[in-house]
Amino acid sequence: MPNDGIARRTVLAAGAATVAAAATTLAHAPAAHAAPALPDGVSKDKVLIVGMDGLRHDRIDAADAPHLKAMMSAGTYARSLLYANPMAPTVSGAGWSTISTGVWPDKHGVKDNNFTGRRFDEYPGLLARLAQVKPALSTYAAVDWPPLDTYGAITAGADATLVLPQHDIPNDQKIADEAASLIRDQNPDVLFVYFGYTDQVGHESGTGDRYLDAIAGQDVHLGKLWDAIKARPTYASERWTVIVATDHGHVDTGGHGGSSIEERRTFILAQGPGIEAGGRPIDTRLVDIVPTVFRQLGLSVDPSWGLDGKPVQERTDDAFDTLEPKLAARVDETGIPADVRGFTHAAPSGWSVVNNAMGTGGVAEWRGWTFTTDEFWSRTQRDQWRELNVRSRGVFAVADSDEWSDRTFSGRFDSTLVSPASGSLSGRSTLRVEFVTHYRQVQQQTARVLVSFDSGTPKEVKSYTTDVTSQEQSIAVPIPPGATSAHVRFHYTGDNDFFWVIDRFRLHAE
Repeated sequence: MPNDGIARRTVLAAGAATVAAAATTLAHAPAAHAAPALPDGVSKDKVLIVGMDGLRHDRIDAADAPHLKAMMSAGTYARSLLYANPMAPTVSGAGWSTISTGVWPDKHGVKDNNFTGRRFDEYPGLLARLAQVKPALSTYAAVDWPPLDTYGAITAGADATLVLPQHDIPNDQKIADEAASLIRDQNPDVLFVYFGYTDQVGHESGTGDRYLDAIAGQDVHLGKLWDAIKARPTYASERWTVIVATDHGHVDTGGHGGSSIEERRTFILAQGPGIEAGGRPIDTRLVDIVPTVFRQLGLSVDPSWGLDGKPVQERTDDAFDTLEPKLAARVDETGIPADVRGFTHAAPSGWSVVNNAMGTGGVAEWRGWTFTTDEFWSRTQRDQWRELNVRSRGVFAVADSDEWSDRTFSGRFDSTLVSPASGSLSGRSTLRVEFVTHYRQVQQQTARVLVSFDSGTPKEVKSYTTDVTSQEQSIAVPIPPGATSAHVRFHYTGDNDFFWVIDRFRLHAE
């Protein structure tokens, strides 16, 4: 739950004992209302999404969280980083909208906790999308941050909802009890269950002992939901997928909204049919939950929806990601922790980097095109839009004259990234060059895409002179008669300017 102008509930005294006591009290208290009657489900493929607000994943290891840790062994555990301003701050409105819609804030429009600018008519939340695609599914949502219901980010489209006001005791137990009852005694197909206590404790006490206790309490609730699934009389004939995710992290002292790595930390933890046990993919992002749910339900994603995600069990075919084992620790970038491995100058098979016009000296990590990761690169300097590189995944290529120039250098940044040769072009008329780019323009830098056919002279097919904030690109290049192969070159020059990112490159003839 965000720390905003909405009235917040009063937190009980610190400690796991208090959390347990509150849970016991709620468990024996009269129900505030009867559990809703859901429509009877129609699918043997079923999905439970558990949202844990403000849960910084690097604190799970220190917590008493056996159910989360069991899922890490039995399923896929994918960690990634959020955006920051000016795309959106690391707040709950933007985070849960990203999770539910499967697109980044530049599409769904939410940048604050008032959901100003929301475009849920164009990019509906998950349950609303399912209601459009397969209305016979039985769906349920439970939240205790009312804006997730008021503005339709989570609850829109659900057949039944539980929306709790902000009480003076944690609501997580009530949500867990009702959701477990529905899972065990009725026949839902898809449930989205939200727990907010971790975020509240994070705001008030930071990520220390009370925060660990809050994680432990939510882990108990997760265990209750798993027990309810396994207690179903039809469990043996069903295929259940459970997904746990968070919307943002916290600084150590508590709070979020800024651009630090700790605030940007997110994760997806998924267990179910076809999902790798013990998987630790580097190419997963927070937008991947919606397409994962569709895959698990046996439903197709319509490309016209413009989703930014992919199923968590689906790997990219990006050659840059093969460089993960070669990534090294810092050399000159002393602000990056020594245990964060994240750069290499070794190009993947078939690729090359031409630095014969490159200046000398400068910061070693960024001398010429470099292959790096989101965490390593965005740690170099905050709030210069490196955090906005959201459509890159895993390892990507970057030419960063701004960072290279932070140590004594001579000459200018001048480097070319060269692709492998295309396949056969025989009988084809158009070469399609596709990639994701993130580009920031300052002063005298240049960024040019060039194509050469066979041994011919490279010719410019596109250049960048204005900012392009993490967008997919598709360039159609006519194939000369008789051409048999092609190379693509990404040529970047700069004088202490900014950067150019290339990722998810594809080259094919049409």
